[in-house]
Amino acid sequence: MSTTASTQLQRVFKDPDYNETYSIKDDLQVIEHFFAVPLDYANPNGEKIRIFARQMIPKAKPNTPELPFLLYLQGGVGGPGFEINLQKNSGYPGELHEKYQTLWLDQRGTGLSTPLSPDTFPENVKTDEEIAQYLKHFRADNIVKDCEFIRQKLLGNRNRKWTLMGQSFGGFCAITYLSFHSSGLREVFTTGGLAPMVDQPDTVYEALALRVMKRNEVYYKKYPQDIKRVRDILLYLASNQVILPNGGRLTPSRWQQLGIAFGMHGGIDAIHQLVFRASNDLELFQKLSYKTLQNVEQRQSFDGNPLYAILHEPLYCQGKASNWSAERTLQKYDQFSWTKMRTQAIDIPVYFTGEMIFPDMFDDYANLRPWKGAAEILAKDSSWPPLYDLEQLSKNEVPVSAATYFNDMYVDFSFAQDTAAKIKNTEQYITNQLVHDGIHADSSDVMKKLFKISKREFD
Repeated sequence: MSTTASTQLQRVFKDPDYNETYSIKDDLQVIEHFFAVPLDYANPNGEKIRIFARQMIPKAKPNTPELPFLLYLQGGVGGPGFEINLQKNSGYPGELHEKYQTLWLDQRGTGLSTPLSPDTFPENVKTDEEIAQYLKHFRADNIVKDCEFIRQKLLGNRNRKWTLMGQSFGGFCAITYLSFHSSGLREVFTTGGLAPMVDQPDTVYEALALRVMKRNEVYYKKYPQDIKRVRDILLYLASNQVILPNGGRLTPSRWQQLGIAFGMHGGIDAIHQLVFRASNDLELFQKLSYKTLQNVEQRQSFDGNPLYAILHEPLYCQGKASNWSAERTLQKYDQFSWTKMRTQAIDIPVYFTGEMIFPDMFDDYANLRPWKGAAEILAKDSSWPPLYDLEQLSKNEVPVSAATYFNDMYVDFSFAQDTAAKIKNTEQYITNQLVHDGIHADSSDVMKKLFKISKREFD
């Protein structure tokens, strides 16, 4: 069989709207759906990709067919690239199933939804330019179009609406949904997901850089002994070529990227434990052990979620290029540069970075290397279409209930307040006791607060 024929067969879905059903404990019925949708909605008869969504129905609820639908869109942290595992009927899914049957979507290019990676790319998409143009179909605008396609398929009536819940980047998608397809929505919940209303990410990273610096201050105040440990680790990495188990490189920059965890509950403690282990290795063996390298690799998800890396900065872009915004922003702060900090006194801390994508990641991460050329093209691209309609949002009639975290390291609070003010019919639960993953850390509190404010009952 020729390569062309083989490729064509791989792109044909014998039963594009296939589903299968089973039950799991906690009285949940599961229906797993596949849908064939256009890669490019401007060309609906062209190439198709397959989207996966898992429907979960609480069997103990009466009149199940009438139970309202809630679509859940995940974060990543704040970007595309992460799939949703089979949920249990506890935590926030359990809270949701008190009121809804739920649909858990693997966003296009992730999970089981035609996942994109250098090893799964269509064989006819080869050059850097072709790869870049193909990847442009996987932002929030098309994710939302997939949702509308699925809503009309599942609900069987264009006039039937569903509820949407978006965590982090899922909230960004929810605002795109409100901008262009609000007629399909009954209500919206977001958690850490009030997207900055910008057309280019420079101002976003300027704000986030300050938040990351504050989290570094918290880290080093809690673990002052790690100031020297981190410096010793960075010196070792700068002086040696350290290869990770999958062939990636552990450089000073990549080590600093572990700071992406600082914005999550328990993240600072988890990174301290890794620093502690690495420091112990250097004292005992004068090198980093395989176990330590494996732990580093497992904490960094970009190899397994390359879409998250290459589309992270473009998720802020509307008609403007990102031009490696995070890298340019952090150049203003010496604390993030090992090259500049190396000659400073040993009691001056070197800062970890946050949720930021840098050009050298496409050298250091083994599974990002094939997309290095495409990443450069996308960083310079200014042809990104609109993600938000401010006029439509200003007259929005769909109730939006948002959980907003004052100390969020990924979605700046000031930007979130600006966005809330621009979306009519938005109410917030604001707290400084939870951070970005608050829905996981205290599901009951977050969901009860959201359900309460969604009633719109005021004194």
